[in-house]
Amino acid sequence: MSDSGRRPAGLRERKKAATRKAIAETALRLFLAHGYERVGIRQIAEAADVSVSTLFNYFPGGKEALVFDDETDNEAALIAAVTDRPPGRTITEALRIHLTGFATKPSGPGSRFAEFQAFVQRTPTLREYSRTMWLRHEEALARTIAAESGLPADDLTCAALARFALEAVALARSRPDPAAAFTRAWELLDRGWAAITA
Repeated sequence: MSDSGRRPAGLRERKKAATRKAIAETALRLFLAHGYERVGIRQIAEAADVSVSTLFNYFPGGKEALVFDDETDNEAALIAAVTDRPPGRTITEALRIHLTGFATKPSGPGSRFAEFQAFVQRTPTLREYSRTMWLRHEEALARTIAAESGLPADDLTCAALARFALEAVALARSRPDPAAAFTRAWELLDRGWAAITA
């Protein structure tokens, strides 16, 4: 196919990505302004100038999915942190470097990080959904750790490291000083992994 034949598809993908981003940003703006429970799907669709069916085409998971729009990207980056680490960097060191930002800086679009995290933490539905979404990465991370370590895909030690690494983020975020809490928790993980795999 010629370059000119490929351009329309690229343009369509960019438009779809722009529409998806606009819907998610509109939803977040409404949630922050009015509260998560007080904003409905129809209200979001109207504010984003799309139909309800279009909104569900982009976000079949409903309202929660509108808030956590970057989970696929998060998993890919998490896996890449392990597989693309430089020579000499251990798996636990690579994960620590990658996850520190998630533990110490709230996640969310644009520059509204602190506001976004406070919003999630004060909304029980979103707080639980956030934890569930985060822990969904556990299986993929465990398989990646096993592959990089030359161990079976279902190795318990790799599964434990994956789970505890992800849980360390949630634990740190629940403490008054997330950075200090994450550092302390990671010392335990790093020493334990080193002792078992030595």
